[in-house]
Amino acid sequence: MAVQTGTKAPEFTLSNQFGEKVSLSDYRGQKNVVLMFYPFAFTRTCTAELCTLRDRYPEFVNDDTVVLSVSCDSANSLKVFAEQEQLTHQMLSDFWPHGDVSKAYGVFLDEKGFATRGTFIVDKDGIVRWSVVNGPGEARNADDYQVALAAL
Repeated sequence: MAVQTGTKAPEFTLSNQFGEKVSLSDYRGQKNVVLMFYPFAFTRTCTAELCTLRDRYPEFVNDDTVVLSVSCDSANSLKVFAEQEQLTHQMLSDFWPHGDVSKAYGVFLDEKGFATRGTFIVDKDGIVRWSVVNGPGEARNADDYQVALAAL
């Protein structure tokens, strides 16, 4: 079951595409976080979703908000993916221990070995204020994120 709106977001520390450690708590008191889980780099729907965020970057990465995307890909794969698609937000690797953060957020698909499409908007106090969870083949709408952020 996915983390519920109104609850404290599970804390984590993961490596980004450059091998740097990034923690959810790095943004506490400073920025809202759009935490976006997705199945795999280099796949059609995932690439389209992440490129939408790239193309609308100022709407999601600004003085009040940051995007953190999470997949079970290795940090090295995420680096190549980010370079290929010109993605500049923090891309986090939930590779090892395999899927632990995805499991903590309730979006890991045990039978498939990867995270489904879950997005959680975490406010500056670390509380989940909005979420959506879709199946692996069901794309999310970035407009929904914008509406949820505007409500904070």
